[in-house]
Amino acid sequence: MMEFKASIFTVAVLTIVLSSPAFAQKHKSPPAPATPILPPSPAPAPGPHHVDLADLLSVAGPFHTFLEYLQKTDVLGTFQNQANSTKEGITIFVPKDSAFAALKETTFANLTKDQLKSLILYHALPKFYSLAEFNKLSSQNPVPTFAGSQYTLNLTDNMGSIHVKSMWSNPKISSSVLSTYPVAVYEVDKVLLPMQIFKSEPPLAPAPAPAPDAKESDVAPSPRSTKSASAKAKDEEKNSSYQAGVGIVNYLIIAVSSGLMMLLW
Repeated sequence: MMEFKASIFTVAVLTIVLSSPAFAQKHKSPPAPATPILPPSPAPAPGPHHVDLADLLSVAGPFHTFLEYLQKTDVLGTFQNQANSTKEGITIFVPKDSAFAALKETTFANLTKDQLKSLILYHALPKFYSLAEFNKLSSQNPVPTFAGSQYTLNLTDNMGSIHVKSMWSNPKISSSVLSTYPVAVYEVDKVLLPMQIFKSEPPLAPAPAPAPDAKESDVAPSPRSTKSASAKAKDEEKNSSYQAGVGIVNYLIIAVSSGLMMLLW
């Protein structure tokens, strides 16, 4: 009986101790660590902008001759792959149709297939350059082109006027056709002519004959002046004969009149 009472007392004491605030504070479980709040992940960077060079050059300006050479030499595929499958991008200097027309027709007709391909490759840099970057790029002259390390250009930026100098030409960038990574296309007013292909300066096409000035002799003659010289001579002869005939008739009339007067007297 005494053991039973002792057990009850022990349970009561333990209940009081365990339920006391001091015991609960002392043996309180540590708080669970807070879940960290992570910043939102950045949106993925947009991929390179795809540019169809054939479509661009066919509608952007008078670049039909250059586009024909791109397709003829299969360089179009090389440029297209560089534009859309590399991180470097591409910069292309495109001569206008008038730039090709300014050179003699035999300038390109006498080139071999490899020379013509190198000439077209010479018009591009294997990296994207905006207009603002040409100032820095000019300090790295000479700059290698797509045609190879021996085919170089010298770029100069003079107060915003950018020139692309080859051995036999120094064209100016006249406008920006496209300047959005990874493709930069700039219009130039002359064909780039490297010394590796042209040992001397290619001849220019003959200048077109000037239009004749409008003179009095070029003005359409009036109907009266359309007669030939012989017709005019005949007219003058007829007029002289007529005047002579009139003179004879007048003389006869005067003579007859004088005779009648004498008879009357």
